[in-house]
Amino acid sequence: MQAAPTQEFDINQVIGVIEEVHGPVVDILCDRLPPLHQALYAAFDHERFTFEVHRHLDEKRVRAITLHRTSGLKRGQQVFDSGGPLHVPVTPNCLGRLIDLFGNPLDGGPALAASESRRIITSPAPLSESTPANGILETGIKAIDLLCPFVKGGKTGLFGGAGVGKTVLIMEFMHAIANLHQGVSVFAGVGERIREGHELWHSMQDAGVMPRTLMVFGQMDESPGVRFRVGLSALTYAEYLRDKLSVEVLFLMDNVFRFVQAGSELSGLLGRMPATVGYQPTLMTEVAELQDRIISTRSGNITAVEAVYVPADDMSDPAVSTILAHLDTVVILSRTQASKGIYPAIDPLASMSKMMDRSFLGDRHYEIALAVRGHLARYHELEDIIAMLGMEALSESDRQIVLRARRLQRYLTQPFHVVANHTGIPGVSVPLADTLADCEDILHGKYDQTPEAQCYMQGSLRGAHE
Repeated sequence: MQAAPTQEFDINQVIGVIEEVHGPVVDILCDRLPPLHQALYAAFDHERFTFEVHRHLDEKRVRAITLHRTSGLKRGQQVFDSGGPLHVPVTPNCLGRLIDLFGNPLDGGPALAASESRRIITSPAPLSESTPANGILETGIKAIDLLCPFVKGGKTGLFGGAGVGKTVLIMEFMHAIANLHQGVSVFAGVGERIREGHELWHSMQDAGVMPRTLMVFGQMDESPGVRFRVGLSALTYAEYLRDKLSVEVLFLMDNVFRFVQAGSELSGLLGRMPATVGYQPTLMTEVAELQDRIISTRSGNITAVEAVYVPADDMSDPAVSTILAHLDTVVILSRTQASKGIYPAIDPLASMSKMMDRSFLGDRHYEIALAVRGHLARYHELEDIIAMLGMEALSESDRQIVLRARRLQRYLTQPFHVVANHTGIPGVSVPLADTLADCEDILHGKYDQTPEAQCYMQGSLRGAHE
């Protein structure tokens, strides 16, 4: 909660009084009509309650969403004008901290010594300042770099349920950005459970990732207005770090679907008629408002990794389809892969990248990735025959493909740095050049006599062989 002494509230900034309070929605009778998205506030018991204007009801009344709890508010209570949209304090010293939507500390540390304030609702950078995709952002994770590479300044969707390694993968991305690229990470927890947020924070401290990371949380028990705006607040910090530090910025958001759900809640509370499958009529606009700000400029890159929940595993759901339209890379985490002990549990056939193109990746990378995917697809087709009739029922060429595909499948597993304390296996980071060379050797039969177990949870095979 953002506390402030009563004397700080300027009586000259009174804009009206509260007329109605119903749930997280407040109707305010105004002396003068504030613009949409103006930040208003009320004072109660030395605390500050922030509202955001979302609808003009008539010439005198506005409907606003509260960004705090509403207990204690009452009719006739004075409402003050902040003078603009919601601002957050930004500073280069924000790294290593855990904060809320307003920039207040949640980690028990001192308040941020802000060097400036920035609006969380702004227009995206003009096209003249933005830069196009200019290469692959290597993560050191073999399966990602080979089959669904991250694009510098691009957006990646991470689709996965509980227990398939999504959080571990996100933490490893942060580790890669800090160690391989000397960059920073900004994590937006949208609708996180308190237990999840607490465990993630401590896991990142244990993994040594936290000093180069900022975490912004809008928890599940908070107002839908907080869950709706916390992503933009975290993105404001990411933009500031990109512009001021001129470094690679990794922006992580968990979970984008909860952002859409918060928007749906607000839409109903504001009295809008629901649209397709009950979603808000403004769905596409709200998602675009967030996604279009994740861009690179001449100052630096923002590369986004967004966890996306798929309701009922239906990829045609309107929310999922809308989010997919903005993504450059889609990484599917499969429970089937996890059950086989394949970690990271990336489904190599379902995952894809718009940049999987010969002109972008180069001939060698493109052809090796295509051959690896072809071997794994053929192995998947033959799995039922193998289960029923055994390997003896296959032709010689199919048997060779299956044996090499099994080695490729195990080769694409990898021990991670961030869980080395739990697994007892030192983490490894594999350069893309080594990944391509190893896969090429497996495809050409160099490791046909190597036991499959020696390909499992290894780094570079070439280095291990030597």
